Amino acid sequence: MNKRRDQLRAMMAPITAPPAQSEDRHTRTPVASGSLKAMGLSLKSLSDDAEEAQALRAQLASGAHVVELDPHLVDPSFIRDRLDDVEGEDFEAFKAGISEAGQQVPILVRPRTDAPGRYQAAYGHRRVAALRSLGRSVRAIVRELSDEELIVAQGKENTDRKDLSFIERALFAARLEERGFTRAALMSALSVQKGNLSTMISLARDLPEELIVAIGAAPKIGRPRWEQLASLANQGDAKWRDIISDPTFPAVPSDTRFERVLNALIRRPEKPPTYVVKASDGKQVARVERGKDQTRLTIDNRLDPDFGAYLVDQLPEIYAAFKRREDA
Repeated sequence: MNKRRDQLRAMMAPITAPPAQSEDRHTRTPVASGSLKAMGLSLKSLSDDAEEAQALRAQLASGAHVVELDPHLVDPSFIRDRLDDVEGEDFEAFKAGISEAGQQVPILVRPRTDAPGRYQAAYGHRRVAALRSLGRSVRAIVRELSDEELIVAQGKENTDRKDLSFIERALFAARLEERGFTRAALMSALSVQKGNLSTMISLARDLPEELIVAIGAAPKIGRPRWEQLASLANQGDAKWRDIISDPTFPAVPSDTRFERVLNALIRRPEKPPTYVVKASDGKQVARVERGKDQTRLTIDNRLDPDFGAYLVDQLPEIYAAFKRREDA
């Protein structure tokens, strides 16, 4: 972890001219395959650190100053963007990482004009919650931000980090529009085109917010399946309320919660009732399934091998007798 921290500090250091390359660079000792494998395993982690370091360097280059704040003085944004942000195994792993390596990237806050001495976070809510739980101060950049500037910063930070699921982005957009923000501000905050934004807002409004919040982020579920769920939920079947009120429902991952609700709402055709035809001695002769559109007769040849062939031969006469009775 110390090596990883040193690499991050190196990326944040002032950029200087690269050293002159040695003429005998082709004589370097090849890296062992085991080292290559280890480098590959840590590539994603280092890439994430590099993105955070670049973001921090950009903030510092713009003249922003990092201060230490009591996390109990930092309030959340007036619009919530995450659904499963400060609970569950993912958050515990996130908190453990901060406990071990410290807070690498500052959060962005603005002073609250209605509550002097307090601040409102534009982004970094999970970092605030983790550091509050750990009893540590939070490193923050303090800026004067309008409501629109705050939500644009909040949306862009999540878009750049690719943290929000589809439904979180859709619900975030719908909540912002309900607050009176323009579509132009929403497009900037979420980095989406006008048509996609309209689709996201429409879908979030088609679904009961109670249902969305109960299911959670569902990161593996994309737009088509959420549209399927919205269509089923709007058919007047309130079965989903029974599903989400089950005490075991919150205990499973959000993707599983989505599947549970969807499967409960999918209407499966009812199996037609089955009647058993028996002879006078109680022996089973046939099974009859009478549905709305068809009647199915099943004869078990193991019980009476010749009866099925006999019945088939007699069907024309049986049908003719039926028609004569109908005509009469």
